[in-house]
Amino acid sequence: MKKYDVYGIGNAIVDIVTEVEYDFFEKNGIEKGVMTLVDEKRQVELMKAIDMKKSKLTGGGSAGNTVTAINQFGGKAFYSCLVANDELGKFFLDELSRSGVDTNMRHETCPPGDSGRCLVMTSPDASRTMNTFLGVSSLLSPEHLDEIAIKNSSYVYLEGYLVPSPQGLQALKEAKRIAERNKVDVALTFSDPSMVKYFSQQMTEIVGASVDLLFCNDEEAMLFTGTTSVSEAREKLRGVAKRFVITLGANGALIFDGDTFIQIEPYKVKAVDTNGAGDMFAGAFLYAITHGHSYAEAGKLASLASSRVVSQWGPRLETAQAQKVLQELTA
Repeated sequence: MKKYDVYGIGNAIVDIVTEVEYDFFEKNGIEKGVMTLVDEKRQVELMKAIDMKKSKLTGGGSAGNTVTAINQFGGKAFYSCLVANDELGKFFLDELSRSGVDTNMRHETCPPGDSGRCLVMTSPDASRTMNTFLGVSSLLSPEHLDEIAIKNSSYVYLEGYLVPSPQGLQALKEAKRIAERNKVDVALTFSDPSMVKYFSQQMTEIVGASVDLLFCNDEEAMLFTGTTSVSEAREKLRGVAKRFVITLGANGALIFDGDTFIQIEPYKVKAVDTNGAGDMFAGAFLYAITHGHSYAEAGKLASLASSRVVSQWGPRLETAQAQKVLQELTA
């Protein structure tokens, strides 16, 4: 039996979650609905434009949210990331520790500089728009991997947000190589349409011959495969990933388990913040398939868990909330 269910690698980001009106994007020259990398000067400008008193700090980062969810459901995860020796870095690592996630970082040995932070702007339609300053997280490289932890994991989970960084891209490739040499399954999340749209070559390099499990939404699936419908995209994805999940927002999800397609029904809720929905779906799904559940059962758990995330502010549930989701499905 492996020590870890999932070994994740991704950006360590502290989210600054805030609400904005529709006109905020045009006034400030922001592309709505996607993640955009910005420098520190630009992010400081935007932080001055929002109401910081009404904003909330929370641990974030796509894979960081996913590995936290795995532990909250009762699994065990490891996370390779990079934060600075500053207050935000301490905040991020403290949140990981409270969730029981093991990591390669210790705050006292972290490098100087600024930890990554993401301004998450939620509009009245509950969609999230992110402007991210990576800080020292942009320096994440193969040297920050833990080969022993990878070997002792059932899955390696790769965050697509790392592909714009040359060092991050190399870290993803090396983590995949180590996993494949040691017969550890590789899961990849495309993370955001912008990663597929603007960094398609790098994403293709990560996919390589194939991955064992791919997570994406419908837009990302169509962008990556160059198709105009989910039905076309799913057929092309069969040549890319052995198994995959396409999330469909309010319409649930479509899962390919290697043999058949499984339609996962959505749980109807009033969405107030979609930030972290895909991360939670992946976390719940990975927890389930590493704990003896079928892909259909995993999809049902992931759908319910992600519906709970979008009905509240912030990208994560509390551990008690995650356990309640499990109890609802097993009752």
